[in-house]
Amino acid sequence: MARTRDQLAQRAAQELQDGFYVNLGIGIPTLVANYIPEGMTVTLQSENGMLGMGPFPYEDQVDPDLINAGKQTITEIPESSYFSSADSFAMIRGGHINLSILGAMEVAENGDIANWMIPGKLVKGMGGAMDLVAGVKRVVVVMEHANKHGQSKVLKRCTLPLTGTGVVSRIITDLATFDVLQDGGGLELIELAEGVTLDEVAAKTEASYVISEKLKTLA
Repeated sequence: MARTRDQLAQRAAQELQDGFYVNLGIGIPTLVANYIPEGMTVTLQSENGMLGMGPFPYEDQVDPDLINAGKQTITEIPESSYFSSADSFAMIRGGHINLSILGAMEVAENGDIANWMIPGKLVKGMGGAMDLVAGVKRVVVVMEHANKHGQSKVLKRCTLPLTGTGVVSRIITDLATFDVLQDGGGLELIELAEGVTLDEVAAKTEASYVISEKLKTLA
């Protein structure tokens, strides 16, 4: 069966490494903050000017002035620091962030990502996604495998306006995990969610992919 949002966040947390500076996108990626492995030091960075974020607050811990870039209330940790968004983007554009975990509306087999707008719908701004995919050392996408109409979001080519070209390294969906092959050979299927079959992934994936010889099944 497909992974839940929390299970996706738990799987995405496996991409973290000790000492990493990490930016989490809006949506499912924000949940990764709740699954940082115990004993691991990971510093979360937010485009609106915060370095060092804790997990989401309990109801009695909410501070309405303490928010992330997605305007969700968050908590601080003893090492937290605050600065202007200009300084925040200088960190991103300067290549000082090790990993960005983002949501997406579409990802292509060559690593293109579309996650900032749908034509005809109101967009208040493009946010920081374009800077993140251009400046961060590694980009991992976490999303549902298909849209609400059942159509694949893992495509041969994106149909929506692009956020970045050839920037995604790994795609984690509720059905499977793919690596983007660096030689332009499409995707490599490296993991299946527990209870998901190869036939189900094939039926719901438009992109070309090969199956890893070390294919795993994960909860």
